[in-house]
This record gives sequence, structure tokens and C-alpha cells, in this order.
Amino acid sequence: MLKISSITYAVDGRRLFEDATANIPTGHKVGLVGPNGTGKTTLFRLIRGELALESGSIELPRGARIGGVAQEAPASDVTLIDTVLAADEERAKLMADTSQDPARIAEIQTRLADIDAWSAPARAATILKGLGFDEPEQHLPCSDFSGGWRMRVALAAVLFSQPDLLLLDEPTNYLDLEGALWLESYLKSYPHTVIIVSHDRNLLNRAVGAILHLENKQLTFYQGVYDAFARARAARLAVQAAEAKKQQAQRAHLQSYVDRFRYKADKAKQAQSRIKALERMDIITPPDVAARRVFTFPQPDEMAPPIIALEGAAVGYGGEPVLKRMNLRIDQDDRIALLGKNGQGKSTLSKLLSDRLKAESGKITRSSKLRIGYFAQHQVDELYVDETPLQHLQRERPGFMPSRLRALLSGFGLGPDQADTIVGRLSGGQKARLSLLLATLDAPHMLILDEPTNHLDMESREALVEALTAYKGAVVLVSHDMHLLSLVADRLWLVSEGSVTPYEEDLDAYRRFLLQTPAPKEPKKDSKPKKPSRDALLAARSEVRKAETRVEKLQDMHEKISAILAKPEMYDPEMTNDRRAYQRKFSELEAAMKRAEALWLEALENLETMEAA
Repeated sequence: MLKISSITYAVDGRRLFEDATANIPTGHKVGLVGPNGTGKTTLFRLIRGELALESGSIELPRGARIGGVAQEAPASDVTLIDTVLAADEERAKLMADTSQDPARIAEIQTRLADIDAWSAPARAATILKGLGFDEPEQHLPCSDFSGGWRMRVALAAVLFSQPDLLLLDEPTNYLDLEGALWLESYLKSYPHTVIIVSHDRNLLNRAVGAILHLENKQLTFYQGVYDAFARARAARLAVQAAEAKKQQAQRAHLQSYVDRFRYKADKAKQAQSRIKALERMDIITPPDVAARRVFTFPQPDEMAPPIIALEGAAVGYGGEPVLKRMNLRIDQDDRIALLGKNGQGKSTLSKLLSDRLKAESGKITRSSKLRIGYFAQHQVDELYVDETPLQHLQRERPGFMPSRLRALLSGFGLGPDQADTIVGRLSGGQKARLSLLLATLDAPHMLILDEPTNHLDMESREALVEALTAYKGAVVLVSHDMHLLSLVADRLWLVSEGSVTPYEEDLDAYRRFLLQTPAPKEPKKDSKPKKPSRDALLAARSEVRKAETRVEKLQDMHEKISAILAKPEMYDPEMTNDRRAYQRKFSELEAAMKRAEALWLEALENLETMEAA
């Protein structure tokens, strides 16, 4: 058991833990959650003994091995497979022993058999494959790979070494969807204790069985997955808020009496007794709800569909096209998730759509005034580390008053303190917010977001879902966050084997495909259907609202173009080109309306089925 007893610790005079206590039973898989900046990574360093506690203690079973991911695997000439194998230090030492003593040789062989050393290469290869490295790549040197890929090697090494206590800090931040799903499956069967710092709701609902919540310098242990924790915490906060409100009313009543009668001789004694009652009362503090983490995307003007159309398009980097024969269309109300294994071309397609890459052949048509916002993780790393967020905006909008720029920053959750802090001192989540703000400054008609949730805490991820739901432009998403994809995307495109095709199944089917697990059996006809979860119902209702909004918007555009075509002057010979353009738009709108109405009816039927269950 990991015993955390009454620990206190501060950084730069700011208390992160104050008399905090928690016990983690041996073999448990635990998610460590809490807002950014509360001390989750610091707790890991305290557990590893890298920092000295001010008071309290952290105890582990004698001889327990602690493992975590190094900052980065070295860019060495050692192959990936050998780097991972070397992580098992006992095996590596035994394999390197060249003793000629028969007794020592027998001892080594016995111990190698005990630790299953001969299956080690196969186990290491399986882990590397799960994290995205095929068999030929496993025999390449680490120096052939970028920093992000070497982080995967570091993760593979610690998983292979199987420490008694595995500490993982945001492990999915450098994984794609496929790698994240593999890790989720792997951790469920991990034989020892695991503590994961993560804001990935799916991971915390599937790979762990308990939640350790860090808030207000305290640690609280909840049994169950993240959704169960969220419900339990919400109920506790509701009770605390009700008790605080009741006490505030009591105090107000007592204070009112004191204010009225404390200086009146005949009431002074009663007033003094009420003053003492106020002094004795233990204050019930209202829940310390974190400052609202918001995203405020500017709304674009409407454009006739499609805003982008590809006909037989191919794209690449000068050699064989990465993607070819693409026939795709994007309307302003589309919410598209790009699926596909790493290296298949999701980022290439994103660059093509955003005009960062040109089509090598075929045709790509964009609306003439189309504005596109593009966010990718590398842009966060390209911010000016010695400048403040306010200075970044002043460069983009030199004519804006500082007060207006500060309001824009506030709309992305960057308050006065963060606005004047150099980027180098901001958290990863705050940098991501700044990059998202810069990507949306021009009120784009389409947002292309490549892993937008990396470094965002849980509340920020939920705020991003809300902002994208309210946003009136098209969205193209690449993300390992299945929760985000399930709530935002209503179309799935599979990028695979040099092509891009609509994926007709749902995300659960795609997850099963990646993990190669069979579909769940159909329930017997006489069995009672499973009641849908609250999240599933909320997602279904959101889908109905989005579908209704889409239909209404298309109907408005249909009426506007109908009115234009009804004008007599449109049939003047000089207006022939304009009339044909509007007639083409009218035809496209009718087709779009038919598709939108079908999606609306499908969403309604789905919601009705779920509510009846």
C-alpha cells in the first residue's frame, strides 16, 4: 500500500499540500485528477523522493520499485528494441555477465528463467507495436526519430520494466488515438499499482478503478471510475453549497439584530449574546468552484455550401502522393473527425484543407472569402517564450486598444495575471489557449484542430466542447480524446491506404476495430435494453439541437436565394452569369437540406429510442 500521511509542501511560498492524507491499496489503478497547477506532478516527485516534504510522510512497501516516463529517450545509436530491453536492469545485467564459473552460469540461467527473460524480446516488440512502431522501425536507432516519438520509446521502456508502482503523467499527450486506445487496454491488465495523471475522460473511465482528487491542498480518494467520481463530487458540492447558504442566512439574521440593537441599553445583553454566537460559529465555506474555464470563438458570417470541394485531388511532398483520388466536400455546418492510424496522412489532409499544402493534381475549390483557423501542437511550441500573451495580440492587432485585447484574452480564460506573464512561464494549458485564440482571431468559417486538448484540464476540455457546439463554422478534428470526438463530430472520415473515405460505423466500432475486439452480442429479444448513460443522453440531445439548427440555417439561406431568383431583373441577359451562380447554389442548398433533414430525423429517432429505454 502507498500511504500518504499528513503531508505539507510549498513551492515559492505557495502551499500545494497542507496536512493531506490518502492511501492507495496495492494493485489499484488510480487516476490523479485536479485543475492545472494544483500540484499533481509535484506529488509524483514527492513520491519518488526527488523533493523533501516539509512535514508528514510517504511510505511504500519495502523494496518496491517506482517507475515513470523519463523526459525523453536519448537520441542514441541504440535501436528501439534494445533501448526497451535495457529498461529491465536485472535482465540486462544477467545477460551481460560473462562468468565462466559453472555454478555462476547455472545461477544466471535459473534466474533468467525465473524472470521469463527469453520471452522479453517478444514482449518488448508487442509494446512498441502497440505504441505505433512497426517491426522494421523497432530495429532503427533512437536518433532516427523525433522527440515526440522518442517519448513513446521512453513510455514503452517503463511499461516493459513493470515497476511495482507505475507513475504516468499525461501519457496520452504524445500518443495518437490508436496509441491511446492501446495504452488504455494495456493498463487494465497491468499487474501492479498504477497512478495516472490524466484529463482524458475515456482513459479514466476505462483503465482505472479509483480517482484521487487533488483540490484545495487536500487529497480525496473516490472508489470507481471518473464518471462515478464526478457524480459523487457534484452531490457533495451541492450539499456543501446548501449548508453554506443556510448558514449565511443565519449569520445575516444574527448580524441584523446586532446592528439594530447593540447600542440600545435594553437590548445590549441580547445583542452581545448574538455577537458571541457569531464568533463561535464555524464558517462553512461555499464550494471553491474554479474560475470558469471558457473559450469564446468569434462567429463567422454565413457562406453558401460547399465551402471546400475536392475533385480527384492528390497531395504529397514531391514524390508518390500521400493521398490521392479524393472526392470530398465540406459545408459550413459540418463537424468532421479524421480517423486513421499514424502516418496515414491525417496531418497531410489538414494541411491541404488549410492551404498549407497545394494539391499536386485534381481540383480543389474554396469559397472566395473563406477564412480558415488552424491549430496544431507545434504552433504552441512556436510561441515567443519571452513575450506576454498581450504582446502576441498587439502584434496581430496593432490598432486595438489594450483593454480590447485583454477582453479577447479573458474570453479564452487568460486573465490579467496571465496576460502580462511571459509565455515561457505559462502552463501548457495556458499556452494552448493562447494558440487557439490566435487561430480564431479572424472569425474563421472553418476550424482545423489537431490534438487541441493536449495540456487542457478536464474543465477546459468540457468548455472546449461547449464552444465548438456553439460555433457556427465547420470543424475538422484530429484527436485522441474519444470523449471530445463523440460530443463534437457528426461525420467520420477514415484516412487509410492513400485515400479518404466516409466511415459509416460509429466511434465504438472504430475502437473495436483498432483493438480487434468483437462487437458486443445483440441482446435477446426478451431482455430489457440497457438504460443509456446521462452522457449518452446529453450527447443525443445535443445532436438533435445541432441538427435542428443546421436545418433552420439552410432553410433561411434557401429562402434568401429563392427571393433573389424571384426578382425580375435576375432574368435580364446581362445577369445570366449571376443567375446561373444562384441557381447552382439553390440546387446545392436543396441537396444539403435533404441531407440535413435526414440527419435530423435520424437524431430524433435515436433520442426517442434512448429516452424510451
